[in-house]
Amino acid sequence: MKKTILLLGFLCLTFGISKAQDIPDSTDDRDEIKLNLLNLVAFKYLDGSYERIIDEESSFGIAALINLGEDYDTFDYLREFSITPYYRRYFSKGYAKGFFVEGFGMLNQSSDQYFSNFDENTQQFTENNEKYTDFAIGVSLGGKFISKRGFVAEVYGGIGRNLINSDNVVEVVGRGGISLGFRF
Repeated sequence: MKKTILLLGFLCLTFGISKAQDIPDSTDDRDEIKLNLLNLVAFKYLDGSYERIIDEESSFGIAALINLGEDYDTFDYLREFSITPYYRRYFSKGYAKGFFVEGFGMLNQSSDQYFSNFDENTQQFTENNEKYTDFAIGVSLGGKFISKRGFVAEVYGGIGRNLINSDNVVEVVGRGGISLGFRF
């Protein structure tokens, strides 16, 4: 009888340990590094981010965007640089994945290229390029998908409003993309 009880206890302990390994440990795999491929391909922006998982429902992170090109013909207001800290709240059953809502702040620098002062002698406009630095707050919605080996894919989009410079031509900023990366 003692041998049967010991054997059952040993089996229960072994089964419990093996099942516990299937549950993600809250201390493992809490960091993510991602690259926003949509901004890189469509707008020539290098946009990378680091995210730290707080718990199964929330995380915080920071993103940096740098303009690699000068495509003034496409956009009147061109973002040259931004730093964006953010906080995310997840609403899925998985560990910090699925649908999320994000609140963000964005320190951004933009430029406005416009033409003025028509010179009748040369028959040309004078080109002006003004830079604006501002801070915006906003909200985004998105979804994050994670493979068993830690590959991360996310899609998100949001909008924010610049708060500091009232004479700034750029009043609204966008945040969005399709990012790929790894959780480690």
